[in-house]
Amino acid sequence: MPESLSDPSSRSQCAGAVLMIRPAAFDYNPETALTNSLQQRPAAGGSLSHNDLARAEFQHMVSALESEGITVCVVDDTPVPPKPDAIFPNNWVSFHADGTVVLYPMHAENRRRERRRDAVDAAAAQAGFTVRRVLDLSHHENDGRCLEGTGSLVLDHPNRVAYASVSPRTHPNVVEEWCRELGYTPVIFESFDRTGAPVYHTNVLLCLGERMAVIGSEAIALKDRDRVLQHLRAGGREVIEIGHTEIEHFAGNMLELATWDEALGDCRVLVMSASARQSLGPETYARLSACTDTVLAIPVPVIEKLSGGSVRCMLAEIFLPT
Repeated sequence: MPESLSDPSSRSQCAGAVLMIRPAAFDYNPETALTNSLQQRPAAGGSLSHNDLARAEFQHMVSALESEGITVCVVDDTPVPPKPDAIFPNNWVSFHADGTVVLYPMHAENRRRERRRDAVDAAAAQAGFTVRRVLDLSHHENDGRCLEGTGSLVLDHPNRVAYASVSPRTHPNVVEEWCRELGYTPVIFESFDRTGAPVYHTNVLLCLGERMAVIGSEAIALKDRDRVLQHLRAGGREVIEIGHTEIEHFAGNMLELATWDEALGDCRVLVMSASARQSLGPETYARLSACTDTVLAIPVPVIEKLSGGSVRCMLAEIFLPT
């Protein structure tokens, strides 16, 4: 294994570039609503289409990230066939520091259309990413096994640990295969929302930054809770626990990114939604903000309401090959 991959100090937790997909047909997706309790059906009426509203929120987010020095690689969704969740590329692709691109098996049939090699190539060209290997796991769809990217996997890159909460969208066997291929240790557990349904994506309740771990411990099954918390503490981060209310406002669905400031040098930017920010109590927010350099809270209410996903889901990190 190259030294850059064997030495934890050389592996960055935070990417400085992201892929974002500008939506062409954003809307409520009945197929994904079967496993996502955070989605809400739209109310009738309104002068603007859901896609127009989502595109406005999308562009605001792009501008906000770029203002912080983040490299944003924007690729337009193709209007045909319609893909209501194309705004969430992190579920079907991930870019890794050894030059690997992974393509993932998706649960909803109408989301499988989102996988586009031209989008991978466009993002790689914009970011300066060299594709050295493509690991295509999409064949697992034929057997009903899914793994929806960094929605299903929350990755501790320096310590090579992959956290995964089992759900219809996250199959343990595919998690283990992914870990064998990429050289990570799996930490697999169960978690449930207030109704007792499996939490659909791990990144709804867990966010790992460089110096902190935000975890919706209240949702984790009792048999698994202490084990997960022990792994997180062993990673050397400050562990900040949140509950169901914060999870439902997407306070677990955050992402820390890397940037550069002429005065400060290397900096970290924690990206969350305005809804997530509002759900955090003063003490929790103070602990969180002390673990990063900048907190960027972006309003995405239409995207959150109709899709049941938030800002982290909109960002596919691009780790440039070392």
